[in-house]
Amino acid sequence: MTSGSLRPLRMLFLGAPGSGKGTLTSRLLRAFPQVGSVSSGDLLRQQMAEKTEIGKLAAEYISRGELLPDEIMTRLLIRELDSRQWLTSRATWLLDGFPRTDIQAISLHSALKAYNADLNLVVELKVPESVILARIVNRYVHVPSGRVYNLSYNPPKVPGIDDVTGEPLSRRPDDTAEVFQRRLDKYHATLKPLREYYAQAGILKTVYGETSNIIFPQLEALVKDSFAVQYVAKQI
Repeated sequence: MTSGSLRPLRMLFLGAPGSGKGTLTSRLLRAFPQVGSVSSGDLLRQQMAEKTEIGKLAAEYISRGELLPDEIMTRLLIRELDSRQWLTSRATWLLDGFPRTDIQAISLHSALKAYNADLNLVVELKVPESVILARIVNRYVHVPSGRVYNLSYNPPKVPGIDDVTGEPLSRRPDDTAEVFQRRLDKYHATLKPLREYYAQAGILKTVYGETSNIIFPQLEALVKDSFAVQYVAKQI
C-alpha cells in the first residue's frame, strides 16, 4: 500500500491467559510509539486496587476463575476510551483482553461504529499450553504499574521487589494451576465464535510461536505493512 492509503491502527489481541499479550504489547508500543494501549486486565486491577464497586465485583469473579458480566466490561472499556479521547476515526490504539466473546464483540462494534472508530485488525496469539502454564506459575506483578516479572526469564533485580519503585511484588490471585485450567477452559469455549466473528469481518490474523522473539517479527510485519503508524526499528 502507499502511505496515503494506509489506515490508523485499531487492534485487538486474542490469546489464552499467559500467552504473552502484555509482553508483545510492550514491544509493539516501542516499535510504534504513536499507538496507545488499553488492557482490560489492567483496568480491572486498577479498579480492584482502588476498591471501587467494580473492583470488588471483579475480585469475586476472578477468584473463581470467571469473567465479569459483559455489560460491565463493555461500559468500563468505552468509558476508558472516551476519557483518553480515542473515540475518533483517526485515533490509533490496541486492546488487550476485551472483547472475549462474540456477544461482547458485537456490543463493542456497535459502540465504536457510531464514532467511525471500529477495530480493523484482530491478532490471535498461538502459544503451546505447556509453555503458558510454565509462565504463569513463575509470574509476579507490581500491581500499581502493571509491570510483570517472571522468575524464569525476566526476574526482578531484587527478589520480590519492583525494579522501578522498590515496592513489593505480588502474585495475581488467578496465577495458580487450578484457576489457570478453569480460565483456559472458559477461553476455549468462547474463542471459536469470537474467531468466526472477526474472520467473517475479514480482519483476523494469527501469529505462532513459543516466545515473543518468534512471534513479534510476525506481528511487526502485519502492522508495518498495512497501517499508518510511525515505525521505530530494531526493537528487542
